[in-house]
Amino acid sequence: MNYLKIALFTFALSVAGCISWVFAKSPFSDMPEGNYTLDLSHASVVWRVSHFGLSNYVGRFTDFEATIDYSPSDISKSKISASINPMSIQTAYPNPEKEDFDNTLATSESWFNAKQFASINFVSTSVEMTGDTTAKMLGNLTFLGVTKPVTLDVKFNGAMQRQPLTGKATLGFSATTIIKRTDWGMTIYAPNIGDEVSVMIEGEFTKTDE
Repeated sequence: MNYLKIALFTFALSVAGCISWVFAKSPFSDMPEGNYTLDLSHASVVWRVSHFGLSNYVGRFTDFEATIDYSPSDISKSKISASINPMSIQTAYPNPEKEDFDNTLATSESWFNAKQFASINFVSTSVEMTGDTTAKMLGNLTFLGVTKPVTLDVKFNGAMQRQPLTGKATLGFSATTIIKRTDWGMTIYAPNIGDEVSVMIEGEFTKTDE
C-alpha cells in the first residue's frame, strides 16, 4: 500500500511539474523579436457612452486586426498598428424587427458613416513604460477622415514563448482610453448622448512565422 501511495504521489508531482512548465509565463524581455499578429478569437474592442446620464450604453466591434513590431530589448521602440471595420458594430439592440440599429449606426452619415470611411485606424507613435507591466501608448487615431492623437493606458498581462494551444510565442495586453467623439466630427445628440467615449481593448498577439 505504501508503494502505491508513493507511486501516486510521484505521478502527481510529475503531472504538476508538466502543467507548470506548459503554462509558464515568460518575461517580456525574453520574447522573440519581430512581428506579432492579433488573434481575433481572443480579442475585443468594446466602447461605452453615457445615455442622458442615466446609463452607459455599451457596444463593440467584431471585425478588426492589429499587428505589433515587437522589440524585447527596448519595448518603448515597439510599434503597433490597428484597423477596425465600422460595419462590424454590434449593440444587441432588442427590437431588430423595427430597425436594424447596428446598420443605421454603421452607415449613417451622422454616426460611423462606413460607406464613406471604411475603416477606423490607429498607428502608435511612442510607447512610454510607466512600470514593469504598464505603459502609456501614444498614437494617431484616424476616424471619419480626421486624424488626431490619442493616449492608451496599456497593461502587459503576460507572455508565453510557447502558448500551449498554438505552440507559438504569444503576447497578451489590455488597453483603455477615453476620446471625445466630437473632436472627430461625430456631434449628433451631444452632449445628451455622451461626448466622452470609453474604449476597452483586449488582445493576444501571436508571433508571425518568418
